[in-house]
Amino acid sequence: MARHLITSALPYINGIKHLGNMVGSMLPADVYSRYLRQRGHDVLYICATDEHGTPAELAAKEQGIPVADFCAQAHDAQKAVYDGFALAFDYFGRSSSPQNHEITQEIARELKANGFIEERAIRQVYSVADGRFLPDRYIIGTCPHCGYDKARGDQCENCTRVLDPTDLIEPRSAISGSSDLEIRETKHLFLLQSALADEVEAWVDERADNWPVLASSIARKWLTEGLHDRAITRDLDWGVPVPADTWPELAAEGKVFYVWFDAPIEYIGATKEWADAARDTGPENRDWRSWWWKSETDVHYTQFMGKDNVPFHSVMFPATLLGTRAPWKKVDVIKAFNWLNYYGGKFSTSQQRGVFTHDALEILPADYWRYFMIANAPESDDSSFTWEHFTATVNKDLADTLGNFVNRVLSFSKKRFGDEVPAGAAAGEAEARLGEQIAELLAEYESQMEALQFRKAAAALRALWSAGNSYLEEKAPWLEIKTDQDGAALTLRTAMNLIHLYSVVSEPFIPATAATMRAAFALQNDTRTWITADEAKSLSAVPAGTAFTVPPVLFAKLTDDDLETYKERFGGASE
Repeated sequence: MARHLITSALPYINGIKHLGNMVGSMLPADVYSRYLRQRGHDVLYICATDEHGTPAELAAKEQGIPVADFCAQAHDAQKAVYDGFALAFDYFGRSSSPQNHEITQEIARELKANGFIEERAIRQVYSVADGRFLPDRYIIGTCPHCGYDKARGDQCENCTRVLDPTDLIEPRSAISGSSDLEIRETKHLFLLQSALADEVEAWVDERADNWPVLASSIARKWLTEGLHDRAITRDLDWGVPVPADTWPELAAEGKVFYVWFDAPIEYIGATKEWADAARDTGPENRDWRSWWWKSETDVHYTQFMGKDNVPFHSVMFPATLLGTRAPWKKVDVIKAFNWLNYYGGKFSTSQQRGVFTHDALEILPADYWRYFMIANAPESDDSSFTWEHFTATVNKDLADTLGNFVNRVLSFSKKRFGDEVPAGAAAGEAEARLGEQIAELLAEYESQMEALQFRKAAAALRALWSAGNSYLEEKAPWLEIKTDQDGAALTLRTAMNLIHLYSVVSEPFIPATAATMRAAFALQNDTRTWITADEAKSLSAVPAGTAFTVPPVLFAKLTDDDLETYKERFGGASE
């Protein structure tokens, strides 16, 4: 089987993420990873917190703690939420790790040796009171467009206009509040993307036809507009230091690499963290380089991200790796997502607008959210979260179509035939038709999963669940039992086999519920990781005489009162 490397865009360290962030990167990557593992592939799913940059320093300053402590605490808090969503990372690392420092510096040295990094003098804001140059986000003032008095030097959060620090009215330092600012000359390192433009374009042309249109169109737009040389260092206390053995003057000035230079490299760094963790805790010997070094032909690499991250992953990171002239693994497919909005307006971490992941888990178990988000993933265009849509989806798909089917089949069989799967008659024409239908729907589900079409995969999964309900309505065992006990037993046995099939194939979407369904049957030698077409047609994995239990209600229906409570707590319209 193939080897699959999967990464999702690194969540930034500053705060718990909202549902839009989850559905645009980590959750679909998890669903795909789970599916591939079930199909027998060798999978490595890597993610990490993105911990460098100005916002981390400012957040730590606001809390009055060292930035390293802030990042450690925030990493643990985010990891707890992702565990709550059952995200099955093989490793969830930290971009501040020694491994990422080491590899980022190694790559920077290789780029310099090949002539793709150079020092350039630029003019930058200097705070006399703080005795340091200020990155754009360390400068705040009044926006000249809307009058917002806490606009940053790179963008106004209120009106979203892109700014330059010199645009701000009454600019001041975000560190000290001092307005004693000067424009001074300083040196920074630049990645010469212009010198790599032809190589990047050729590389994109080789691969982008296999990418979703959203990702390929963004990459080609950037290439059409032309790649510009980009500053890859900043004046910050927190970050990967410029190595003193290569740039002694800049290192002495305390320059660090720009977060968007080191963050993608953390995919490699986190893989080394994964390998080192195994070495440190046990006898397992993991070869991290086999995933990243000279692995172009035997590793298939898929990245998951929101559309705002595509330029960096489709252009800047490939340019970085191409410029090293080393055999680093580069992405094969970029799966990009549009925005999940909240009642037509954007989720906002800074403004705390919308549903955040820790709040979601406080309200309902993870599987409710996992299914809803993937079934409504913003693939072809932006989509909108509303509590009305969420409630309707939970009630129709999860509670009625799946949960009610499981409960009524097992409850009715227990009541009329006891605690073991009944035998009854041999499968007949209705069961043969059902088996053919299930096999076709399963093939459709597999096809859409492999094509990374998650909404269509969810629709195929929903159709599998619906097929069971249609079969049950057709056979009506509650009537059948009055005249044909063996026929009713056959119907229930067949339906129980559908429940087992659902428990296997639903696992990527709703892993906790899938485990509950599977545990209902006392199948001691059940090691199936997937269902073949022949097994789907025969529906005989759970034989007569198998002991079973009736699980608790899988999905509780949401009421009008629930809906009003959620809307009151989180808001029910764009503001």
